[in-house]
Amino acid sequence: MSIKTLALATALIATPAVAQQVIGKVSPKLGSDLLTPEVLWSFGRIGSVNVSPNDNKAVYTVSYFSKEQNKSHSVLYSIALSNRTSKLLTASSYNERGGVFVNQGKSIIFLSNASGSSQIWMMNADGSNRQQISHEKTDVNDFLVSPDNKKIIMIMDVPQHHSIQENDKDLPKASGMVINDLMYKHWDHYVTTAPHPFVADLNASSITNPIDLLASEPYECPMEPFGGAEQLAWSPDSKQIVYTSRKKVGLKYAISTDSDIYLYDLTSRKTVNLCKPSDYKEPESTPTQSLQAQAVNQQQSDFNVGYDQNPQFSPDGRYVAWLSMARDGYESDRSRLCVYELSTGKKQYVTESFESSVNEFLWSSNSKDIYFTGVWHGAANIYATNLKGSVKKLTNDIADYSLVSLSPSNKGLIAKKHSMSQADELYEVGFNGKVSQLTFENKAFYDQLNFGEVKERWVKTIDGKEEQCWVIYPPHFDPSKKYPTLLYCEGGPQSPISQFWSYRWNFQIMAAHGYIVIAPNRRGLPGYGMEWLEEISGDYTGLCMQDYLSAIDDIAKESYVDKDHLGAVGASFGGFSVYWLAGHHEGRFKALIAHDGIFNTQQQYLETEEMWFANWDLGSAPWVKDNNQMKKAFAQSPHLFVDKWTAPILCIHGQRDFRIEYTQAESAFAAAKLRGIPAQMLLLPDENHWVLKPQNGILWQRTFFRWLDKWLKN
Repeated sequence: MSIKTLALATALIATPAVAQQVIGKVSPKLGSDLLTPEVLWSFGRIGSVNVSPNDNKAVYTVSYFSKEQNKSHSVLYSIALSNRTSKLLTASSYNERGGVFVNQGKSIIFLSNASGSSQIWMMNADGSNRQQISHEKTDVNDFLVSPDNKKIIMIMDVPQHHSIQENDKDLPKASGMVINDLMYKHWDHYVTTAPHPFVADLNASSITNPIDLLASEPYECPMEPFGGAEQLAWSPDSKQIVYTSRKKVGLKYAISTDSDIYLYDLTSRKTVNLCKPSDYKEPESTPTQSLQAQAVNQQQSDFNVGYDQNPQFSPDGRYVAWLSMARDGYESDRSRLCVYELSTGKKQYVTESFESSVNEFLWSSNSKDIYFTGVWHGAANIYATNLKGSVKKLTNDIADYSLVSLSPSNKGLIAKKHSMSQADELYEVGFNGKVSQLTFENKAFYDQLNFGEVKERWVKTIDGKEEQCWVIYPPHFDPSKKYPTLLYCEGGPQSPISQFWSYRWNFQIMAAHGYIVIAPNRRGLPGYGMEWLEEISGDYTGLCMQDYLSAIDDIAKESYVDKDHLGAVGASFGGFSVYWLAGHHEGRFKALIAHDGIFNTQQQYLETEEMWFANWDLGSAPWVKDNNQMKKAFAQSPHLFVDKWTAPILCIHGQRDFRIEYTQAESAFAAAKLRGIPAQMLLLPDENHWVLKPQNGILWQRTFFRWLDKWLKN
């Protein structure tokens, strides 16, 4: 089904027949070959994918968005991998997602809200004979079926009252919260529940006897805010489960990233920590200082004190592999691939020769080789390693891959791929490196759009190093003309500028509005070795900021760049970067946009929810007087340089952003107005660190370009 027409000259033109309530795929007729916000939000977005090992088929989720209804709708498709033929399986108005093949590919289990809550349903592989098989009192958030199809893990929220105590029973309408500890808020919500995995019996018509693997434990599994079923795995014989959990609450949770991998035996119902010995005692830590030099990170043995997550059993059941960071309190540490031998307890790290993080991985069928993705030089390609740690590159694309599964033929992999010029599609990747596209979800849009060229550019830094930048040129680029140019400042602060496709920070939509964009992989970004990655920790305003200026100065040498109309834009750490550059750009920029950025580092230290982040990157609490890193972090806070602001600035923030509170944008906006600097603020009361609702997303983009056009095109 198609969504209601987007009746703008630059948007979609549709026939009256498609004006329906069901949000579905658009058959577009575009009024222009330039990408607009309305067109961008009409793309189908491919989500979860599951491959049937027997029938050469896959089932996948696609989400569609409606501006008019201001919401999304998820449907399920199947695809025959042999002939690339897709079939819509679900056509109702209900959201249906997460399809998984069972019963030798004859049936599909999926999530649907058709009953009024998110429950598990089953249907035939052709979409017929739909029936609800779970009837839980709460939403089922995600699930994982055992290899023998006799058991299922359901992820559901349970009450959690460690940090926010339960209100009196005779006050059911009281909205107040009595708070006793930190981590009372996380990402965009107040912590009154925790996700738990329940293992239950699965048959053809029902799910019964659910057992909470973390019964009476106040911990999370999967870990919030982004964890899902990938943080758990079944053993090949369906008798054991491995799962990820950070078994801490309150202050201890807030200052630590130490999550572990646990092995649960279904017969004995006993749980073993695979990361630490049973008698392990965590060293005491000072909660107001970085853990970098504290005892927890100075132990002689490997106790896996950093992030450990996303375990997988090898097909032969001998090993469990997972993603592992070495240091506690450091979320951007290099993510290594750890392989644990169950019979001996021996651990080995098999990606040490890859000087970047492992994003995800898959075991090969022989239990000896492992495929993984990782970023190097601005692209996330597929690599292979073995138990000896010999790493080789499988793909060499200017693109970002994410792994789905082995192909049913066992001759390659099924993967998703996107780039700065294409949203996610499904691909088959042969072990010989041959890549073939399986889905063409948004081909009808691409056939009518003209995207700008994306070019790699290496820039000399002030200390004589080389900085990789991506330059995105407007469609129909004419080098004889002059174009306003944007410096894009990346977030994280240690997230890569790889070949990402964004529905908000989309480079092609910036180019379509007539802007050249330069996106530098400045100091602190992965894919260039550990020294480059870690030069930002404790030094937010040092070489990384000089890298930004080197990039914009370099591109400004080109005759087609309008040097009098340069802008700087960014979100999260990119927003912090814009706030700092506002007081240090020395007249380079004529317009600035900061989204969800830190304006006052002292304010940020006490406002954020994950204290380990503030401790590691800022050094310590502001009142700790003997910390040189702290002195630099707080002495260079952007709010201290407002007296040097000259450029008009737009401040954007979501009011449900608990990572960086919206008060940061309010403070920056007030400071600009008090200084007489042209300023505007976009507050989004119902958005978090991201902008997820269609109308808010379009408002965001329209406000973004109105601001830039006002100051850079006149």
